[in-house]
Amino acid sequence: MIHSASGYIALSLLMNVILFLIGTSSIQSTFTNPAQRKSKKVTLLVGLVLWQIYILIIGKSGILQDFSLPPRVLIFLVFPAFVFIAAFLIANRNKAWIHNIPPHWLIFCQTFRIAIESLFVLSVAKGILPEIVTIKGYNFDMIFACTAPIVGYYVVRKNLYYQSMALLWNYLGLGVIASIIFLFVTAIYFPQLYGRETSLFPKEFGLYPYPLVPGFLMPSAVFMHVLSILQLMKIKEKF
Repeated sequence: MIHSASGYIALSLLMNVILFLIGTSSIQSTFTNPAQRKSKKVTLLVGLVLWQIYILIIGKSGILQDFSLPPRVLIFLVFPAFVFIAAFLIANRNKAWIHNIPPHWLIFCQTFRIAIESLFVLSVAKGILPEIVTIKGYNFDMIFACTAPIVGYYVVRKNLYYQSMALLWNYLGLGVIASIIFLFVTAIYFPQLYGRETSLFPKEFGLYPYPLVPGFLMPSAVFMHVLSILQLMKIKEKF
């Protein structure tokens, strides 16, 4: 059985590879100048690596083991990731490279959340997570992720009806992620809501590799949802 800690690292490495391959495919399709292609690919690679190094440093520092307010996980990981996603996509929403990514890729990729939720269950057994934030509690992300292959299949057919369905699916996915963030934040910082005086999480959850979840894996899902929404809205405008 995969140890839950090594599982988070392996999944993060896989997602980095997937994001890099999606990015390089789009760059290859968008730019014709070899020097420009190389520059864009290097920038993408450096950006991914630097963010992983940042998460490693924060995760090893112990700063996230302090569960007092203000919430350090949100300040040091979630907010910076969301600010980057928002700024990056707003600045690039009309750029050709976004629309050169096959729409179904971004949807099929959301199946990686099945692996995350499976790791969550393993983490409960290790005493790292409380059941409440997993499928055994109020986290239904695994069920949602299982629908990704179905939605992706219909998007391949490029029917306008299915494009609209995929758009709604993406919004639902963002709603599911929002509910999971609520679960984690309240279970960590407001345990009184669950009849506890202290955090439902052990201090170990603040140490690497667990910060990969709020710092990279969850933002990756949000990024792909928002990018997919931008794509699908542009497709609808053409009809």
